[in-house]
Amino acid sequence: MPHSTPLIATIVGGLVLAFIFGAVAQRLRLPPLVGYLVAGVAMGPNTPGFVADQNLAGELAEIGVILLMFGVGLHFSLKELLAVRRIAVPGAIVQIAAATALGAGLALLLGWPLGAGLVFGLALSVASTVVLLRALQDRRLLDTDRGRIAVGWLIVEDLAMVLALVLIPALAAAFGDGGAPGAASIAATLAVTIGKVIAFVAVMLIVGRRVIPRILDWVARTGSRELFTLAVLAVALGVALGAAYLFDVSFALGAFFAGMILAESPLSHRAAEESLPLRDAFAVLFFVSVGMLFDPRIVLRAPLQLLATLAIIIIGKSIAAFAIVRAFGYTRATAMTIAASLSQIGEFSFILAGLGLSLHLLPQQAQDLILAGAILSILFNPLAFAIAERRQRKAEPLLLPAAPPDAPPSAAQPSLKTTALQAHAIVVGYGRVGSIVAAGLKAAGAPFLVIEDREKPGAAAHADGAELLIGNGAEPRVLKAANVAGASHLFVAIPQSFEAGQVVKQARQANPQLVIVARAHSDAEVSYLQQCGANMTIMGEREIAQAMLEMAVVPASRPADAQFA
Repeated sequence: MPHSTPLIATIVGGLVLAFIFGAVAQRLRLPPLVGYLVAGVAMGPNTPGFVADQNLAGELAEIGVILLMFGVGLHFSLKELLAVRRIAVPGAIVQIAAATALGAGLALLLGWPLGAGLVFGLALSVASTVVLLRALQDRRLLDTDRGRIAVGWLIVEDLAMVLALVLIPALAAAFGDGGAPGAASIAATLAVTIGKVIAFVAVMLIVGRRVIPRILDWVARTGSRELFTLAVLAVALGVALGAAYLFDVSFALGAFFAGMILAESPLSHRAAEESLPLRDAFAVLFFVSVGMLFDPRIVLRAPLQLLATLAIIIIGKSIAAFAIVRAFGYTRATAMTIAASLSQIGEFSFILAGLGLSLHLLPQQAQDLILAGAILSILFNPLAFAIAERRQRKAEPLLLPAAPPDAPPSAAQPSLKTTALQAHAIVVGYGRVGSIVAAGLKAAGAPFLVIEDREKPGAAAHADGAELLIGNGAEPRVLKAANVAGASHLFVAIPQSFEAGQVVKQARQANPQLVIVARAHSDAEVSYLQQCGANMTIMGEREIAQAMLEMAVVPASRPADAQFA
């Protein structure tokens, strides 16, 4: 019996094709993201075969944006957001202005009117939320200063686009056949929009800060995992939808503030874990929906115009962002990360293009160029990060010697030389596990150093008196600087099994006699790490179970009523 199931077909088709093409991309040593985009092209209207419902795919992708921004908010605090305002606010505004000017200049060269140029330039100026956050998460940069600046920059861009979406219809008459709106009308529209944003932020800080954590705390006490997961999703999606309908704020911005408010709750880590699977699945559907918009024929119809559009997105925006960040006194590494993060466009660009087309401000070719520019810039983005990382790897890893016990952490002077330690222990990662291992080594008086590439854990390690090597433990130059050849023990305390395997494999090659202990989360990870060369692997769940048994099983001479505490 025939059934009409466009929603199911869109979800299943998107996920299945994304898996197939993502696996092929991974096999070809390309980012899986490339496969997701190709899957979208395959199920889009511009290629033969199955065609999914574009409207449904777009709405599913919006859920991915909401959940992703909610997850970012869970790891972000208002204090951290305000800490980067001095660079994020002026940086985003200047970068938007520069990209808009470049886009408008190209539009004028193509013979388009000024209104089309301004909308076209704005569409090229704003980076994709999903692409930027996925890139930062994959490289473990979200909790670094660079990651916080990039996220703050993104929030300012989102706010600017919210204003643009309200003002463009009001200003459309100035570039059309109708009479131009007066300054008072424009000022009133702007004031109303800013007032709505301020009202939303106030409601979240005054009401949301009290209500949301209490709701989740009550649900957690019921002991129902599925009810807790449902509560997390209800908060994320409900606040995002309410922000959009009541305050005309974007879904992404509403979800971000919901997560940021919930971050103050002790249940934030559990909320992040419960929403992670859905976040990943819907983020994949976002990339599929972007691929569906791509018309490959634009490459043949307007190759020079497309190259110019890409040059603005990838080169013009990157140069502007790099120059702005450096002008504020930040390091080259930070400037390169921000430049790579912003060298793409996404969801707001599509919305602006659609609005410009509906208001008869943009020609159809402009929308085609924006969509093609988005696809190709997203495909290029992993390469932009690879170039930035390669430039950063040319510098030697930074070694911070342990400060004297009675001196502040800042007293130790950075060194670019290999550690002088011999027959020492190396602790890779200074999270919850690594910090406990390091504390035990310190208590035993054993020489050791910590390898960490995140700012907060690294600062904590140095504050605790450890010799700190700032870098990625999977890189040969970092292990060489840690003198792995002369070390006695290696403790791999990072949770990422693939990266941990790379650390173990390279350390084993450099020192066959090294005693390597690594953490794992499953039997498959245990087997993988042992194949890479680990002497011992510790799986948390198994160790907890054994410890519980050891506490319960006591000598028979003890009284029967004391068998269990």
